[in-house]
Amino acid sequence: MRPRFIAAFAILLPLSAAPEIVCALGNGAAGYKPAEDQRPSPDAMQLAGRLNAAVKSICGQNCPTMALFRNATAPNAMLINDSGQAKIVYSPQFLSAAYDRFGDVGIVAIMAHVLGHALDGTLGASWIKNSWTAELRADAWAGCILAKTDTGAGGLEPALGALQSYPSPAHAGWNQRLPVVRAGYLGCAGEPAKFDKAARTPAVKN
Repeated sequence: MRPRFIAAFAILLPLSAAPEIVCALGNGAAGYKPAEDQRPSPDAMQLAGRLNAAVKSICGQNCPTMALFRNATAPNAMLINDSGQAKIVYSPQFLSAAYDRFGDVGIVAIMAHVLGHALDGTLGASWIKNSWTAELRADAWAGCILAKTDTGAGGLEPALGALQSYPSPAHAGWNQRLPVVRAGYLGCAGEPAKFDKAARTPAVKN
């Protein structure tokens, strides 16, 4: 049985004749080997549960579903649409490095961006601008998800640091991304002061 990432959601991504990489937060997507997909680690599934709770509060019964896999050939983290079956694939080496830098909230933020691409193909929102690229729209949905997430004592700083540190090759600069993440965060009833404080002191570490 394939491990489910968000089991309660319905598959709503458009059908695709061939596997399509919707988003990859790293280079080297051509080297990804689907045959090496493995079950996610327990830690990854635990974080997926936190993300699931946040997303369900946003889209209820209209949420997309997808499987979650780990694969050492994946370029950091990626969303793939394979004949309408969506899956998130992450590199365990990447997730470990990102966790060391930004903790649980950083991983949630990264996965929120990847999942944001699926939400963008499913939902609409008044705070989404048609002029935004697909990557920026996914950033906005990530902000929305973060507004519904308990970030704990570390606040939003690690989440913003992770989003800034791991862009896709198609991403705009952080100065363009940050206002979009903020729009999604505020659009889903996040606290302006909390976000703005985190934006002034991002947790980007070398």
